[in-house]
Amino acid sequence: MSSLNKAMIIGRLGADPEVRYTQSNTAVATLSVATTERYKDRNGEQQESTEWHRIVAWGRLAEICQEYLKKGSLAYFEGPIQTRQWEDKDGQKKYTTEIKALNMQMLDSRSDSMGGGAPSKPNNSSATAEIDDSFDDMDDDLPF
Repeated sequence: MSSLNKAMIIGRLGADPEVRYTQSNTAVATLSVATTERYKDRNGEQQESTEWHRIVAWGRLAEICQEYLKKGSLAYFEGPIQTRQWEDKDGQKKYTTEIKALNMQMLDSRSDSMGGGAPSKPNNSSATAEIDDSFDDMDDDLPF
């Protein structure tokens, strides 16, 4: 049986993207994205619950996030959930769970993301991480 590891998040950035570069000069962006659920409790009172998500984008997608997204931007992110572990300087094991962004779509209106001016129009700009999907090792005997 196959499995699926895919998260889809629509939320607002809690801060500007933080971008670093690896030793091989690959961009890595870290984003903090909030999703908020609104509901009525048993007493009929409006309640709100916010969940924060750590998103990591690599390469050109990281650079696009840095260039076009800012604190408060509304965006869609898609990718697998992954947990990493490491040891801190005191030898304690640390863990973090994050979403590795493979796709991103900006959802703010153009006036929101460009600083005002023109009438609001949806900003349907999207970006996708480059992935090497080499199919050289697949069988040519596929039945379709």
